[in-house]
Amino acid sequence: MFLTDLQKIGVGLTTFGGLFSLLGVMLFFDASLLALGNVLFLSGLTLIIGIQKTVVFFTRPYKLRGTLCFIGGILLVFLKRTFIGFILESIGFLNLFGSFFPVILNFLRQIPFIGGFLNLPYISTIANKLAGSRQSPV
Repeated sequence: MFLTDLQKIGVGLTTFGGLFSLLGVMLFFDASLLALGNVLFLSGLTLIIGIQKTVVFFTRPYKLRGTLCFIGGILLVFLKRTFIGFILESIGFLNLFGSFFPVILNFLRQIPFIGGFLNLPYISTIANKLAGSRQSPV
């Protein structure tokens, strides 16, 4: 399956959103970088899967707690309560996107350098526990 041009832009925006958020955390919860990371992540996600699917994803009844934590954390970051906002946003992110971690882990294992690192004996067991996958190390 090939990505459209909008989806490619969305992947870039989502990546930059993650990088800006990581940089914001590394710089002691800088509110501007965290807010920019949130805006880029959400706009990238919307470009990747579309507006309608984004709304459906965030309004699922069984994901409502995760959505409220995620949006509440973003609002707290915008209001300069960065540490509490980031913690709340992280809880919401894990509730919303936690089921994707095994898929992401399997994708990362197919990348040459990263896959070799993730298949090391101790790292493999830790990664499997973090992702919640039930693969046996071979």
